[in-house]
Amino acid sequence: MALPADINQRIVNALYGDALVLADELRTRFGGDFAIGEDCSARVALSCEGLRATTRTMHCLAWLLNHRAFFAGEISEFQLRRHGRLPARSASGDLALLPEDAARLVEMSERLFARIERLEAAWRRGAAVVGAPTAIERLRERLARVG
Repeated sequence: MALPADINQRIVNALYGDALVLADELRTRFGGDFAIGEDCSARVALSCEGLRATTRTMHCLAWLLNHRAFFAGEISEFQLRRHGRLPARSASGDLALLPEDAARLVEMSERLFARIERLEAAWRRGAAVVGAPTAIERLRERLARVG
């Protein structure tokens, strides 16, 4: 069973490049000193949002790497479906506490994640059209709806 037409190697590679650039920007912005004055709540918010944005971007990179491996013939479609899932979205905190550049990066990570989420949903729908979901996929979907 092939991937739906809306997911192709060119799209995956372009998104992978975008995600790498974003990961580097996040590392640069959030990887250093958090000295932004005496406001403890702002330092905590910056640290938390930096971690969330970095994790969100790393999940996107992992999803994209799995798809790149599939397109390169390094993993089977079964392996991709089994290990290529995007985890549930994590909510961001109060971006108003962050400096403008940091808030912009957090929002960029959220947009990237949403884009990958839409691709995955289309990919999963494409699989559902060809064949019925397995019992494990149905259970995962039920758990995702509850959690």
